[in-house]
Amino acid sequence: MNSGLTELQDRGLEVDMNPPKRLRTADSGAEAPAGGQEELEGSAVDVSIVMPVYNASCWLDECLQSIIQQDFTGTMELSVFDDASTDDSRKVVEGWRDRLEARGISMVISGHNSAHPRGVGYAKNKAIYQSCGRYLCFQDADDIMLPQRVCVQYEASLLHPNSLIGCRVQRVPEGSTERYTRWINTITQDQLITQVYTSHGPTVIMPTWFCSRNWFLKVGPFDEGGKGVPEDLLFFYQSLRKGGGVARVDQCLLVYRYHEKATTHSVTEETIWNQRVAFLQERVLSQWERFTIWNAGKQGRKLYRCLSPTNQKKVKAFCDVDENKIQKGFYTYEDSKTKAKNPNSALQRCLRPLHYLC
Repeated sequence: MNSGLTELQDRGLEVDMNPPKRLRTADSGAEAPAGGQEELEGSAVDVSIVMPVYNASCWLDECLQSIIQQDFTGTMELSVFDDASTDDSRKVVEGWRDRLEARGISMVISGHNSAHPRGVGYAKNKAIYQSCGRYLCFQDADDIMLPQRVCVQYEASLLHPNSLIGCRVQRVPEGSTERYTRWINTITQDQLITQVYTSHGPTVIMPTWFCSRNWFLKVGPFDEGGKGVPEDLLFFYQSLRKGGGVARVDQCLLVYRYHEKATTHSVTEETIWNQRVAFLQERVLSQWERFTIWNAGKQGRKLYRCLSPTNQKKVKAFCDVDENKIQKGFYTYEDSKTKAKNPNSALQRCLRPLHYLC
């Protein structure tokens, strides 16, 4: 469990596992201490658990109990921001204050009572800015931490301070989103990078994130566009732009709950697609002089249509194994502005089908 700390010590780096304890009161954490940056650093804890809350009262007891059961021996705080809940979420959280502090976990909680929530990105930013941990552990109010989570991901973050650290998950109800859960847990370290252009979100999912505060401040804040905005994906892309790494601890450290009220359902597939294509063009296609698109079917044609005119001109062929598509010999793009031999067609050579795929 302490292999990460041993490695740091072997490299001559000092790890302070017992900084001064600091208790906080509700609505007291938004501003920096009057003593300035030195006092802020002196009062910091090792890990802030960052938890935005919106109408989560039915799950909070399990969630908060799992935080108390963490086996981490450093200092922790729980930073909660209530995004205009209309249930008793805030009351439930406040009811756990004494138990948290008895465990040595300080708590800061704030929120607003506007007519409408401001969104997950806004709530996360608020929870982070009122916190003081050197490292940030993101926790959804409807999920459950396994006891080793903070300790294991903290040690991984010490070794990778400029990375987003994820973990494996257990999905509940069991069997829900089975294929997606299998992908979360089995994607390889190399694929965490190569699949950023094809996955339907970050290759380490947001509910499992753990990172240093310094890295968050370099990359962030989260987009505060509100409902329908994939703030996690936008932050993930920005982290990669800044040269950040991606890593996953190959242990199951989170019970990841599926339900119809989850905010992820507010983000459309089209929104995710557009962000993916834009990032692909920015990071990859802009560097290429020419390329082929594998798939002459619906998805391949959709990708072509979504490319910029400059990148459309770089497409030299569509590849497919479907004989009917190959025999057609070209792909008609009705919106083409090309003044070529066939002004209404973007002609693309199709390749022979593959007989063996290794």
